[in-house]
Order: sequence, then C-alpha cells, then structure tokens
Amino acid sequence: ANFSEQVVESFPSDISTGIYYGWACVGNGDVHKMVLSIGWNPFYKNIKKSVETHIIHTFKEDFYGEILSIVIIGYIRPEKNFDSLEALISAIQEDIEEAKRQLDLPEHLKLKEDNFFHLPEGKIVRR
Repeated sequence: ANFSEQVVESFPSDISTGIYYGWACVGNGDVHKMVLSIGWNPFYKNIKKSVETHIIHTFKEDFYGEILSIVIIGYIRPEKNFDSLEALISAIQEDIEEAKRQLDLPEHLKLKEDNFFHLPEGKIVRR
C-alpha cells in the first residue's frame, strides 16, 4: 500500500530513509503487522521519495480508497541498492521476519490495541 505524494510530503523531513516495522489498519478493520519502506527505492531508480507499506496479512479484496492508519514502532535497516531482483526479494523476506519477531515482543504487542486504531465511525485524526 503506497501513500500518496501529498502524504509522503507531510512526513517529517528529518525521518531517516530505510525499513521500519509497526502496526497498520485499513479503514476500521483489524490491526496487522507491517513493514514500511521510506525512501527512493534505489533498485528501481525512483526520483521521488516514497512511503510503501507492506501489511503482513492476506486481504480478500483490494482496499483502494480506504484510509490506511499506521504506527511506526522501530527501525530495521537503512535503505540500500541491490545487485538483483532476487537479492531485493530476499532482503524483503528477511525484513518481514524481523518485523514479525519484533512485533511479538510484549512492549510492541500492546501497541496493537492503541485507541489510535479504534476511532469512532467517520472520525479522521492526523497525528
């Protein structure tokens, strides 16, 4: 799930590029583990900074147009280039496994239940 350019531009300018982990919620649905990439994705030679969320969950249908709420909990590694698509895919899989391990820690697991994810119907809060 990629954030729009407008959302990317609203991120703090001093946030380091790289791979993060945390929690994500689509609309008023369940909260799932996620991995987040912030940067230029050098393998694809992007010229614009992007923020891409990989929700560690299989959805039954697309969720285009839904509100995606995320909470970034921790940092995995800096952004880097890869020699091949296979190396990139391997690194992504390692990032997902690290995120799963970290988010299973009690101090991170409790944040899944934060009120941030349980807003009254129709309310949008930006933090």
